[in-house]
Amino acid sequence: MRHLKQKELETASRYLFLSMAITVIRQDRKHIQQGDFKIKEPYMELLGKMELEAREERKALRSQMEAQKLQVIESGRNDSFTSFLFLAHGYEEKRNYFNPAIRKKVETILFELMHNSLRRRRSLERNTSNDLPG
Repeated sequence: MRHLKQKELETASRYLFLSMAITVIRQDRKHIQQGDFKIKEPYMELLGKMELEAREERKALRSQMEAQKLQVIESGRNDSFTSFLFLAHGYEEKRNYFNPAIRKKVETILFELMHNSLRRRRSLERNTSNDLPG
C-alpha cells in the first residue's frame, strides 16, 4: 500500500537524485583538476556553479522534508537495482530503482543544472554589457 503522497514522493526523490548529482559533480571536478586538461578553469567554473545551484536547491528540499517529517534512506543495492526506504507519517515505503534509470535521472538533473548555470551567466553578461559606457 502506498503511504506517501505524490508531492512527498516527488520532493524526496528530487532530494535523493540531486544528492547523487552533487556527488557526480564533485567527482568530475576532482578528475578535471587532476587531469591533463589544457585549460581547466572554464570547466571548473561551470561545475562550481552547478554544484552551488544544486546545493541551494537541496538545502530548500531538506527544509521541506524536515517540515513534513520525511526521510529517504538507501536500504540496499545489487548490480541491477538500488533500494530506498521512504519514511513519512510513521510509515515506511520501500522503492526499488533500476540502476540505469537512476543514472538517467541524475544525468537529466546535470543537464538542468548546466543549462541553468549557462543561462544565468548569459543573463549576467547581458546586464553587465548594458552597464558599460558606450
